[in-house]
Amino acid sequence: MNKLLTSLLTIISTLFSAHALQVETEIDGAPLIVFLPDSGAVEKAVLILPGGGYSHLAMQHEGTDWTSWFNDRGVAAAVLAYPMPHGDRTKPIETVRKALAHMRSQYPDARLGIMGSSAGGHLASTAATHLPTEERPEFQILFYPVVSMDSTLTHPGSRLNLLGENPTEQTVTDYSNDTRVDASTPPAFIALSGDDKAVPPANSLRYYTALQSLGIPASLHVYPTGGHGWGFRPKFKYHTQMLNELDRWIETL
Repeated sequence: MNKLLTSLLTIISTLFSAHALQVETEIDGAPLIVFLPDSGAVEKAVLILPGGGYSHLAMQHEGTDWTSWFNDRGVAAAVLAYPMPHGDRTKPIETVRKALAHMRSQYPDARLGIMGSSAGGHLASTAATHLPTEERPEFQILFYPVVSMDSTLTHPGSRLNLLGENPTEQTVTDYSNDTRVDASTPPAFIALSGDDKAVPPANSLRYYTALQSLGIPASLHVYPTGGHGWGFRPKFKYHTQMLNELDRWIETL
């Protein structure tokens, strides 16, 4: 494991130790920290994938900052420092697949979902659309996600880092997750800002439309302003509204 990343996760883990029981492990060398609620049996759990354009990870505001909020609602929250592709686009999703399997083995009675922001949203929606049906998460939470790899819609850095400089048309289609939605894709909560200049809102709209076309429950929330990358930051103008809407959605699961 990268020593710098290990040190960072140790610091973050210490900050949260006062109010959350933690379970730390590694999935193929990738750190996974599970924050458990004080309540007894875990009935719901979520695997959190921070964004970072498949080049780095926004571990705090798109990762660990969320865990207390989930724990307060009785939801176990696991943050995965998934590996970057570095020329192998299968590495991130394979690690996520194993992390989901690990979570299921540890909390077999929990309804297990996945959450991702930006490029982490692409990876989360990849898990929701590419994995075999029995290995997919049972719900998905996507914040301003990269969904399409179409050069006219995607986030250029995410596409380059995941697919390389000259991907084939078939590869672009395969990793444009709006094209991969099927009857086994789980329900989704999607939130973004209409003025996002980094990841065009059309990514979320296409995914929502694909879900709707197959009758898969999906809740789409487009906030007027906020740009890209707000995560759990309270300075986001619609922070409280977004949390209230997510809270109500989680209760329906």
